[in-house]
Amino acid sequence: MPDTPISASTAADQRAAVTAGFLGWTLDAFDFFLVVMTLTAIAKDFGKSDAAVALSLTLTLAFRPVGAFIFGLLADRYGRKLPLMLDLVFYSIIEVLSGLAPNYATFLVLRALFGIGMGAEWGVGASLVMEKVAPRYRGVISGLLQQGYALGYLLAALCYRALFPHVGWRPLFFIGGLPALLALFVRARVRESEVWRETRHDSWSGLGRTLAQNLPLFGYITVLMWMMNMVSHGTQDMYPTFLQRHWGFTAQQRGDITIVSMVGALIGGVAFGFYSDRWGRRRTLAIALGAAVLAIPLWAFAPTLWLLVVGAFLMQFLVQGAWGVIPAHITELSPDSVRGFLPGFAYQCGVALAGAIGWLEARFAEHLDYAWAMALTAATVFLLGALVARVGPERRGVAFGRGAS
Repeated sequence: MPDTPISASTAADQRAAVTAGFLGWTLDAFDFFLVVMTLTAIAKDFGKSDAAVALSLTLTLAFRPVGAFIFGLLADRYGRKLPLMLDLVFYSIIEVLSGLAPNYATFLVLRALFGIGMGAEWGVGASLVMEKVAPRYRGVISGLLQQGYALGYLLAALCYRALFPHVGWRPLFFIGGLPALLALFVRARVRESEVWRETRHDSWSGLGRTLAQNLPLFGYITVLMWMMNMVSHGTQDMYPTFLQRHWGFTAQQRGDITIVSMVGALIGGVAFGFYSDRWGRRRTLAIALGAAVLAIPLWAFAPTLWLLVVGAFLMQFLVQGAWGVIPAHITELSPDSVRGFLPGFAYQCGVALAGAIGWLEARFAEHLDYAWAMALTAATVFLLGALVARVGPERRGVAFGRGAS
């Protein structure tokens, strides 16, 4: 899209698309992180260990590629809007049912199904948004879009802090039905992507050939997303449990520290996304992850509460700073006609590969302690992530659509 003045209707459509993509990812993350925040309570209710309930997080992450595969193909064949609306309704229903799970086995099945819905949203929503905004704004919009994830975690922490001590864990999941209402907003306010209309395939066979031609790119993005999801889930999923087991914090204290860390995430994601338009996507990723290594001592081994809070803020400022670059980076790498499928499916395959990290950290903590388990894991994945980011391709600012020069 050229950087020329746009009509009021086009600007309104862009705002609506960004709003829908941002809120979709926010509510998706909110639903996921309710399990993270209530993990020990769920374990107690079902008579299971922390590691056993952490397996539900692994299942959610493992099934995300299924959703990205199904809905991503639908998005490239039939458009971005309809798959996005269907997914919003689907994962809302599953989240509500999770709060009604009568036993551990049912809960695991429902969290696997939720993974399908969670995996579908990012690829479809990100392709819709990135195809509508001008190239020079992609970095900052990328940072904003990805921080829907941090905002979802923040809202989950606020909800946990305010309601959990009074109502327990199950009613929190009923709030997860809210994304179904967002589908109505998408239906009424968001127009279909013009890039998709220009470049869509008329048959499944044409779509399949294009995907086959881009298998090396798919492989690289999958490895990059494997590292990036190890970075995020390795520093987030078990952190509230670490705060409880290692520091002995109450539910409110854990919620407060999580809130502070997610404020850092929101700021970092937008800031690094913005600077990626100037510094480049790969360089910005490497800078953020390299700096995150230096934040590990405060994040895991702080000698005082206030230093721990500073460490939590800095860690997520840098981790989500790196993530703020991702939507722009991997959608720019993907060809127009498979943008609904390829980046989203590669992303979720990376999630599946990284899905056991919470379980592994819980197991490591049984032999070491939570601080060392999380610190060693974080340092390893930060360095690997920076390396993978630096050796890959980049297409910063590329124009989308057949009319692009």
